[in-house]
Amino acid sequence: MDTATQFFCHSRRDDDVPRPSTRRGFLGAAALLALGAPTRAVELPDMSTVSPDLGTPLCEEGPPRPGRRVRQQLPAYRGTGVYHTLYLPTDWKPGRLYPVLVEYAGNGPYMNRFGDVSTGRPEGSSLGFGLSGGAGYVWVCLPYVNSSTREIQTQWWGDADATTSYAREATPWLCREYGGDPGRVILCGFSRGAIGCGYLGLRDDATSALWSGFVAYSHFDGVRPWPYAGAEPGAAIGRLKRLGNRPFLITDEASTRATREFLTQHQVAGRFTYVDSPFRNHNDAWLLRPTPERDRIRKWLRSAVGSGDLH
Repeated sequence: MDTATQFFCHSRRDDDVPRPSTRRGFLGAAALLALGAPTRAVELPDMSTVSPDLGTPLCEEGPPRPGRRVRQQLPAYRGTGVYHTLYLPTDWKPGRLYPVLVEYAGNGPYMNRFGDVSTGRPEGSSLGFGLSGGAGYVWVCLPYVNSSTREIQTQWWGDADATTSYAREATPWLCREYGGDPGRVILCGFSRGAIGCGYLGLRDDATSALWSGFVAYSHFDGVRPWPYAGAEPGAAIGRLKRLGNRPFLITDEASTRATREFLTQHQVAGRFTYVDSPFRNHNDAWLLRPTPERDRIRKWLRSAVGSGDLH
């Protein structure tokens, strides 16, 4: 019997993305807090030029079941505004083990001139669904925890220690309850969440031990300065020492060149794979569209979870 509290929550399908607003306040403060637009944007087509073949599931009320996405709370957070989302794949069956995609969202609220939006909340994420296509993987979107308000932090990390503590409690519990293979858990994230793969995912030995591999879309821990403690390159390199031989896929709508140069400059050895997005958009919904780049990423993912022990 599921012991987590289930909720109804609102999300969006790909065709529900709002168009750019002209409200100065929203675009001003939010854009500054969001992660920057790509320098190569004008050279790439908009993702609207390719029709999606997937739509991110809306969150539903009730217990998890195959093909549904629900909102849950851990027991310690019942009665608060902190929650995660869970999606069971369409081919889910009790007693089977599935690889797991654990995702962190980008900063929010964010909107740019191309109509790309990010809410900063778990239900606003699409990356893991695009990676999996809805089958073969359990998909979890974790929160950033604000310990003072007991709410989800939509910009930057909130209480980073509480956020990683949530991951350490939720990830193994979800594996036990829903057939996730603890030896095949991929941490992924968009924008703020991409930085979070390092800043949160490799923050300490216990959190780092959860993951079998990583997917970071748009930005990378330590490459650019950001307004929080521990953003400097030296701190990021210290976290990367926990990576070891685990596979790490890096993708970006501008270019992965800055990240390649950062890792080369600091002599970081690792199993890094680079794939540039074919679109100008700062939007994880590009993976809801059929492209050769998505095919390459999915092929990498199948290889990364092909073994039960990638540590």
